[in-house]
Amino acid sequence: MKTALSIADNVRNGSSTAVAELEQTLDTIAARNDELNVFLHVDHDGARVMAEAVDAAIARGESVGPLAGVPIAIKDNLCQRGIPTTCSSKILEGWRPPYNATVIDRLVAAGAVPVGKTNLDEFAMGSSTENSAYGPTRNPLDPSRVPGGSSGGSAAAVAAAMTSISLGSDTGGSIRQPAALCGIVGVKPTYGLVSRYGMIAFSSSLDQIGPFSSTVADSALLLEVIAGHDPLDSTSLPESSPSLLAHVDDGVAGKRIGLVKELYEGSSPAVVAAVMGAAEALREAGATIVELSIPELRLGLSAYYLIAPAEASSNLARYDGVRFGRRVDGEDVTAMMEATRTAGFGAEVKRRIMLGTYALSAGYYDAYYGQALKVRTLTINAFARAYQEVDIILGATTPDVAFAFGEKAADPMAMYLNDVFTIPTNLAGDPALSLPFGRGDHNLPIGVQLLGPGRSEAQLFAAARTLEIADGRA
Repeated sequence: MKTALSIADNVRNGSSTAVAELEQTLDTIAARNDELNVFLHVDHDGARVMAEAVDAAIARGESVGPLAGVPIAIKDNLCQRGIPTTCSSKILEGWRPPYNATVIDRLVAAGAVPVGKTNLDEFAMGSSTENSAYGPTRNPLDPSRVPGGSSGGSAAAVAAAMTSISLGSDTGGSIRQPAALCGIVGVKPTYGLVSRYGMIAFSSSLDQIGPFSSTVADSALLLEVIAGHDPLDSTSLPESSPSLLAHVDDGVAGKRIGLVKELYEGSSPAVVAAVMGAAEALREAGATIVELSIPELRLGLSAYYLIAPAEASSNLARYDGVRFGRRVDGEDVTAMMEATRTAGFGAEVKRRIMLGTYALSAGYYDAYYGQALKVRTLTINAFARAYQEVDIILGATTPDVAFAFGEKAADPMAMYLNDVFTIPTNLAGDPALSLPFGRGDHNLPIGVQLLGPGRSEAQLFAAARTLEIADGRA
């Protein structure tokens, strides 16, 4: 599989062109998209214009950026001017944003070529990409199984070698979980490190945009490109993008790495063995492994499924058939709004809106939403105490390998448990990274997770690179 770094190098040195790389990408998409349902929209003409502009700039001797000519897939909850953006929901069918998300502008400025929009669970609510209004995405490693969610399309694009890199969003594990199930690298950055301007909100205090790739170095490069302060996002950290790629080979010598039992207990034996194997690999590379318990993390799932639906209830109130998106006519405004939302939203989105509205309602706010916020504070404080003892935390990304279609769709709680190890990091706002390490049942990849305190991405990439080498993927 080509890496983004190699593509950019080849385009810059003239051994390839942006147009040639794009055409190869479009051919791969055409060959597999009907089978896998990865892309909801492919921007053939617009991507060709951008690729030609990169080649023309190189011909003029101009600098074209670190992602020169690299095709990239974009999750369909990120706005791109004039490109259909649906959040995999019927309620936004046909909507074309009049502006770009900040991350899109930064990609184009770095020479990347966005090729299209990828499938997701509707409004990023799900763990399998089975909740899309446009049909499920299939796992390229085994099309009878899910790719994870909600960023299943973006993960599958990389796993199927359609693109070397892609963008997803992570609210409770929606980058890391599909990365684990598809056998690739996925990163949830520190909250505020990447601008959310132009991202269609699910849960504003949890959402964060991040990279997918087949290698640790590619994710480091992509995160460098999209990170940094943005005045258009009030939650954006007031600092420039960190240096990440330069630290990928720093190693872990002298680092203290916490092996946290709450982040792997209850997993399949193969997943537990992979986590222990990763701990041993880090020890052999010079790290000290410290066994830790953070019991507060067991409360994360319950808190998340009150906080996120509450924020979703508020954020999704704007989809009313009045200003944009789908409209179903009714006898009066109230009937029109009810008919529009009934027809436009899928079952999982309706479930979470109702749960969130209930949690915020008079008489229940303190008992549910207020309590969840207290648990969030407990989680933040527990992580802070742990990071006084260790530099990095190690655990599993998911309790098991990719599961079959329909296996958990009828049981929301069984589906939600897929995110039990990823959610605590979102509650805390800290960074975390998933990468493949070992194999489980059916020879499917297992994802291990590295967590760190805020702004610790550089040391997470260094530790991930160490594991990448140990797993024979260097």
